[in-house]
Amino acid sequence: MPDDRPRRRPARIDVPAGPVATAVRRPDTAWPPGSSVHASLANEIGLRIVRGDYPPGAILPNEAKWAEMFNVSRSAVREAIKMLMAKSLLASRPKIGSWVEPRERWNLLDRDVLAWYATGPDREAFLRTVQEFRHIIEPEASAFAAMRRSDEQMAEISQACREMGEALSLQQRIRADTRFHLTILRASGNDLLVPLGVLIESALDHLFVFTTIQVSDQQHAQKLHDAIEKAIRLQRPDAARNAVRKLLANTDEGIGKARR
Repeated sequence: MPDDRPRRRPARIDVPAGPVATAVRRPDTAWPPGSSVHASLANEIGLRIVRGDYPPGAILPNEAKWAEMFNVSRSAVREAIKMLMAKSLLASRPKIGSWVEPRERWNLLDRDVLAWYATGPDREAFLRTVQEFRHIIEPEASAFAAMRRSDEQMAEISQACREMGEALSLQQRIRADTRFHLTILRASGNDLLVPLGVLIESALDHLFVFTTIQVSDQQHAQKLHDAIEKAIRLQRPDAARNAVRKLLANTDEGIGKARR
């Protein structure tokens, strides 16, 4: 079945010249709008833990100190600590306080923890770990998607691919890129892959920002995505699997450029 869709040239995307910086909230500024105080405080403390300000085994400041430092109530501090304990970053005991758990106990499939890792000092190492995860999951997921996708899922995959090519900004392209890959995971028809995709969504966003800046030939990158879309649309699992492997190899090259 020939592909009779008209060819298109990807739009030029303006990207920043240097690495993307992630802003960390200063204690004397307002909390982000729309977020609860305790959730914002948990985000701030979580970032500090993951980037190494408080290494594993370190005893954290007590409630009164956190409350004074960020000008919040002690109840907000308690709720923030509970959130971090639920993510296995912290443990707590009466008369001792809260301390940082060993890294191997951290819940790395938690969306917040993934986001903190992606902006930490070992960011490139973490993004390579995300890329390894993609090598394990995405080729076979795409092959299954080629066999199982619904017409509605195919329409969403095609739309995301098209929006990538038409994007005028880095943010627009990354949003479409992430949606493209997450929809393929859903279209695979494997219920276990769906929550994994949702959980790593933030990590994919950071990875795609990083590699889009490193890869100068966006037209080639778009063609690689087009090939995946075409293989799934024409229900060719082997072609889909191979197309994803070529895309991942291109992303590997982008990560490698940053190390040189």
